[in-house]
Amino acid sequence: MLFAEWEPYYREIVDYFGLDRSADEEAARLLASLLDRDNLLSLASLTDGNEVTVCGNAPCLKDEIGKITGIVFAADAAAEVLDSHGICPDAIFTDLDGATDRFIELNNEGTIIVIHAHGDNMPLLNHWVPRFRGKVVGTTQAAPLPHVYNFGGFTDGDRAVFAADELGASHINLAGFDLDDENVDPMKRGKLHWARKLLALIGHEL
Repeated sequence: MLFAEWEPYYREIVDYFGLDRSADEEAARLLASLLDRDNLLSLASLTDGNEVTVCGNAPCLKDEIGKITGIVFAADAAAEVLDSHGICPDAIFTDLDGATDRFIELNNEGTIIVIHAHGDNMPLLNHWVPRFRGKVVGTTQAAPLPHVYNFGGFTDGDRAVFAADELGASHINLAGFDLDDENVDPMKRGKLHWARKLLALIGHEL
């Protein structure tokens, strides 16, 4: 998705959640400054023409492990659920709020870490980004920068779906997505609302 197509939705999201766009932009610049490599081609070659399963971190994920096929994209802490079931994600999409040292180990073992910058996670960027020595890709929800991309999407899960779509996946399966979960706080409920709205833009009606 071109940024010109994404930006109207981004403006709506900024207004809906009361986000600070300038802080998102500052975070993107910080991430760009922290990244000393760009592994987009590795992520693209992993994805292009292949079936991808994107795993969200809803509680239902553990019950849907058996439906996971193809290349595996994990949304943040979903990576550890997969790991506990013997599945090594090919890529983890994370804004780092669920990051653990196991992410570093998985990265060293070959998992691509797709690190997202937004206005609220600059301390996490400073803490975690220099510790990843394997393949990493940077993303932003604001205007893209050199080596920091915007594929569309807002939460870790829907961003991973947008990335799979943008990078040419032949088919995208979803596991661990529960957009009707009532046992969440109002902020999370708003994110689920937007995830549903955004995923519908690329043909995933949930």
